Amino acid sequence: MVDSRYLLTDEQMIQFITKGYVVLQNELPQQLHQQVMDSIYNVLHEEGNPGNNILPRVPDIQQFFDTPVVKGALTSVLGPDYYMHPHRHCHYNQPGNQTPGGGNWHKDGYWSSMRSHRPWWAMIFYYTQDITEDLGPTAVMPGTQYYEKFIGDRGETVLPTGKAGTMVLVHFDMWHKASLNTTDLDRYMLKFQFVRLRAPQRPSWNHTDGEFVVPQGTPALHHHLWTDVWDWLRGVRAEAPSGIEADSSRLQQLENGLMAESADIRGQAADDAGRYGANAAALVPQLGRMLGDPVETAALNASYALGHMGPEGVQELLAQLSGESNPIAMRAAYGLQGAGAGAAAGLIEALHHPNDRRRALAAFVLGMIGSDAVSAVPALLASMNDESEWVRRNAIEALGMIVQPAERIVPALARALEDSVTNETSGEAPSADSYSRNQDYITNKIGYTAALSLLRIGKEGDPAIMLRALEIGLTSRDRYVRAYAAEALTCLRTPEAVDTLIRFYRSSRWCPDTHKASTF
Repeated sequence: MVDSRYLLTDEQMIQFITKGYVVLQNELPQQLHQQVMDSIYNVLHEEGNPGNNILPRVPDIQQFFDTPVVKGALTSVLGPDYYMHPHRHCHYNQPGNQTPGGGNWHKDGYWSSMRSHRPWWAMIFYYTQDITEDLGPTAVMPGTQYYEKFIGDRGETVLPTGKAGTMVLVHFDMWHKASLNTTDLDRYMLKFQFVRLRAPQRPSWNHTDGEFVVPQGTPALHHHLWTDVWDWLRGVRAEAPSGIEADSSRLQQLENGLMAESADIRGQAADDAGRYGANAAALVPQLGRMLGDPVETAALNASYALGHMGPEGVQELLAQLSGESNPIAMRAAYGLQGAGAGAAAGLIEALHHPNDRRRALAAFVLGMIGSDAVSAVPALLASMNDESEWVRRNAIEALGMIVQPAERIVPALARALEDSVTNETSGEAPSADSYSRNQDYITNKIGYTAALSLLRIGKEGDPAIMLRALEIGLTSRDRYVRAYAAEALTCLRTPEAVDTLIRFYRSSRWCPDTHKASTF
């Protein structure tokens, strides 16, 4: 049970949504931080970076993530049943690092088939020592978690600092980089990743006020994008609002703004247009064209505005999703997510689009809509046999987010997991799908996603069917398939699941005291 005193406030959640990060402080003994730092130093300098094995190699690290502060923050953003992802890393910023500008701005490699604006994933940057700007903390660029393109000089650089135990809870898709360590000291940062297992049904933080108040100093304004995330996290179902009244002069003013030379004015006009809902339907064609705006911030506002304009906005987004431009189609997908159940019928139809990228986007959005897209389950089950691996994978993840009817979904996911592991050793030719090849750190993408979906469905499924598939998942060559299968068995927790886990852990247990210099 999480202590409610450590859950985030409305203000902190709004900062996370708009700026993409919240700085927190773990009050732990300095002796523990020093002990962990000493262990990390020995491991890195004597053995090399253990990568995902940093936690079992230095088990005391777990104490950092078991505190009420961390549990409260992660519960607030990811729900009470969040999962620590098996990819864990210690970032070592060496003394005297004089690389110009530090590292390169980047987003981390993602784990789903595409990035989501809604926080299904998050990261924590954890510092084991007092961190100052000259020690080279990881720099973040507030508000950029929703952008595919790097905004460069238009963005603000923030270097979070503080005493040992300082941590930065970060939206997974935030643009960030290592900064310069100009001291003669080692700088360690533990970057751990976490995944949400279920869509929110209600607020999981200390929620007291439904009003979304934008904090001071927030960069580009994205009212409808932000409120989509805010309402989703509160368990509010996406619906097309009636909108406020708009007279002809106001609509003309907005139309002029949508065609302005300034991207800021275009973006603001698009954001404002969405407030009028279906009453601004006359602006739908122009907003549709704005999805191709060369400035991504303006295009995103147009997409989310269309998602709030009822049937006409949905039809425009579906048309843009089916068009020839991949970036425009992706932006349309985010707007359709915000439209909710009203977009489901058109997305089901889009699962038959001749272009596999469009079919994959349709499956992705249906998953984001979640339980309101239960009507799509038969079509998504059929899409699990699509010729494109990307489509199959998106359909599998969507089914794990929709969950019900579990009696139909679980057997299909179980077969997908079993078949994918069998195909690892069958000599089957690798997929020619360029998108599937993109994430080379996941070697069995279908099995990976099927195991994750079974983990998300948990005890809703038939335990015997799940047990057989998860046992096979434990034999996968893909380390993440094995990790998800083990966690799903842990959640299942039947006597048979526990026995299977015991057998698995006997052969896979890590000994933190064994290293290259040890003899026994």
